[in-house]
Amino acid sequence: MTSENLVSAYVNDAELDAEASVRPKRLGEFIAQHRVRDQLDLLLQGAMRRGSPPDHILLSGPPGLGKTTLANIVAAELGTGIRVTSGPAIERSGDLAAILTSLAEGDVLFIDEIHRIAKPAEELLYSAMEDFRVDVVVGKGPGATAIPLDVEPFTLVGATTRSGLLTGPMRDRFGFVAHLDFYSPADLETLLHRSARILGVPITPDGAAEIAGRSRGTPRIANRLLRRVRDYAEVRAEGVVTVDTARAALTVYDVDALGLDRLDRAVLTALVDSFRGGPVGLSTLAVAVGEQPDTVEEVCEPFLVRAGLLARTPRGRVATEAAWHHLGRTPPNGTFGQGAPPVPDLFSGSTDQP
Repeated sequence: MTSENLVSAYVNDAELDAEASVRPKRLGEFIAQHRVRDQLDLLLQGAMRRGSPPDHILLSGPPGLGKTTLANIVAAELGTGIRVTSGPAIERSGDLAAILTSLAEGDVLFIDEIHRIAKPAEELLYSAMEDFRVDVVVGKGPGATAIPLDVEPFTLVGATTRSGLLTGPMRDRFGFVAHLDFYSPADLETLLHRSARILGVPITPDGAAEIAGRSRGTPRIANRLLRRVRDYAEVRAEGVVTVDTARAALTVYDVDALGLDRLDRAVLTALVDSFRGGPVGLSTLAVAVGEQPDTVEEVCEPFLVRAGLLARTPRGRVATEAAWHHLGRTPPNGTFGQGAPPVPDLFSGSTDQP
């Protein structure tokens, strides 16, 4: 391994350790999501009083809101072990059968991005969730036989960012379904003060408020920005995260006052400067900013739409009036999204679809 790779590995490990250290370990430490937290507390307390595993749990919501943290909290509250895997990692039903048969009684099985699990594995999971039994097929063709194997009672915690992609039979097998919402600025400030205490970072109330306002309502982003501001404060300031230090640090890291990063601004700039505000198709917009269409659609657009800076119309993507003002441009007169013809798709040569 080269020296550069060693440094990269060390940085990644340090980042993972820092992220893990600020994650709440118990339900009482979990900030925000008050309704979900209360519902989950009732579910777990009831199961422990009965002496049986709780119903299977499905957590949905955008990335970074605490789905993985809640799965670990469920295991901690129950005092059981937890096995962690992801939907894309389970390609065959045999992979899932091996995991299920290795679980101890009462264990928690956490499957992240459960909507991406392979169909054969999903069908195997049905009987495991309902009857705590799996049928392992041995052999092929007419001579194949199904061997039933018992599974210890367990609790499945599934997490998904695309709940609409879950099949009906899969969703129906979860006894508790919860959707996690974006955090309010006040909740993010509380979270940042807690994280700062754990990391040993002096932070002022206005410094926490500045970081919270640029965190897109997402605790994962808030904690990441706190670590970057901490670096700036230790190297170029007096070690205290104040509002001025936070602003200076986030300017260095290309995070503006609304929380937009370089790619977000590149998308808006391309819409406004190159396509007169739109409408423009996704593929064409992605080419203009040098990214894959999936990256623009899944990484940038959700926040830009939620912030009121971009609109998805039947004719394509459109920059709103707020986007023009945010970039310091004067918006054109007329109704947005109706003043320019659709832009041809650079991939197919035809009019790009929205």
